[in-house]
Amino acid sequence: MKIKSKFINKTGGFLIASVVRGWMGTLDYQAALHDPSVDPVHPEFRGPAIFLFWHDYIPVMFYLRGYCNIAMLLSQHQDAEWLGEAARLSGFETIRGSTNRGGVAALRKLLGTGRATNLTITPDGPRGPRRKLAQGAIYLSSRLGIPLIAIGLGYDRPWRLNTWDRFAIPKPYSRARVVASPLIQIPPDLDRDQIEHHRQQVERLLTELTAEAESWAERGGRYTNQIALRREGVPIHARRAA
Repeated sequence: MKIKSKFINKTGGFLIASVVRGWMGTLDYQAALHDPSVDPVHPEFRGPAIFLFWHDYIPVMFYLRGYCNIAMLLSQHQDAEWLGEAARLSGFETIRGSTNRGGVAALRKLLGTGRATNLTITPDGPRGPRRKLAQGAIYLSSRLGIPLIAIGLGYDRPWRLNTWDRFAIPKPYSRARVVASPLIQIPPDLDRDQIEHHRQQVERLLTELTAEAESWAERGGRYTNQIALRREGVPIHARRAA
């Protein structure tokens, strides 16, 4: 049964990664970056950093920025097994745990990994509440001494699933838009009240950037310093062969 379970998880992950790659590859990606060097493929990017975006837009990161030295925090729930395998196949390291289950062990792994590896967190996952930023990202940034980057994402009038996060499925060949903050440096040695203060600030910023990206995707048009995005992450074996 265990071998069968592993086979099913790997097959499910492969299917998710394949569908994401094909489906998301049809979209038109444009970005407005307040600081272009926050993009991990930019030549002036200086990591590590913690990337934050809402749970309903996970496929954007999967598609655009695999193989960019990023570890993804995923829940220990069974329904994250396929997602974890898909993340691995898409070029991400994975760390299992959440604030509700396995949080201490995951935190230790993150503290060790974050010194050399970028982190990406959906701060309202794995079960919500939707678009409510948990304190963990603030604590990690403060404890690790590495900055946050809030990423607002949006599609042009996507389909929405009847799930807790209202998971967004973009229409093929539609617009996808990205609006990213500059680096957000969280002070060290915060107490509980200070963590909550910064949590509210970052949640508000991420909500505003997401609304901006969603509005831009729906109406179209151009932004100042707008740039086109493409899938740039390349597997290590492909880089060596090039």
